[in-house]
Amino acid sequence: MKIVENKLQTLETQFKDLKSSLDKLAWKFERQGEILENQMSQDIELLCLRKGFCLSLLGRLTSVETNLLFSYTCETLAALRCLVIAEVPDLAEGLPTTATILRRKARHPRIQGAWEAALQGLGLREGDVRALCAFFTAHGHEAQYYAAARRRLCPADMAAAVSRAVKDERLRGSLLRAVEAVEESRARRRADSPALHS
Repeated sequence: MKIVENKLQTLETQFKDLKSSLDKLAWKFERQGEILENQMSQDIELLCLRKGFCLSLLGRLTSVETNLLFSYTCETLAALRCLVIAEVPDLAEGLPTTATILRRKARHPRIQGAWEAALQGLGLREGDVRALCAFFTAHGHEAQYYAAARRRLCPADMAAAVSRAVKDERLRGSLLRAVEAVEESRARRRADSPALHS
């Protein structure tokens, strides 16, 4: 009788362990499903934004203006990555690009915190990054990166060109904030090291 009771107790313990494991696995699948659903909705939104942005930009920006905005976009996305890496240097090896950060931030609280701090530091919003990524994707195949020395338009001229040419309000605001963020960052660097820029 004792042997049967021991076996029943062992089976009951194993059943409880299996049920606990099953519950944990179900929770993980549910969480992963939420993450994938969120990513999918972001991807769909990005595709819709990109299509809309392409249509809103075609024939409205000169190639020089497109190249300048592409350059500002590149620098903004690179600055975001640098700020995130500065916050989480131990994770730098696993975050080689801004795209990697965008993918990993949803499931990594430290990366998410660093990302939010980076956005705030540059005066950007999450929607700005989506818009800039859409612009980058839409024009990356044709645009050229202009180093700061090649930029002939001053930020005020660039802002005027964006306001004139970009009809999509969200993209216009995002591009203007990117130009402002890059120029402010450049001004801070000049102020911090005046000897290098004199």
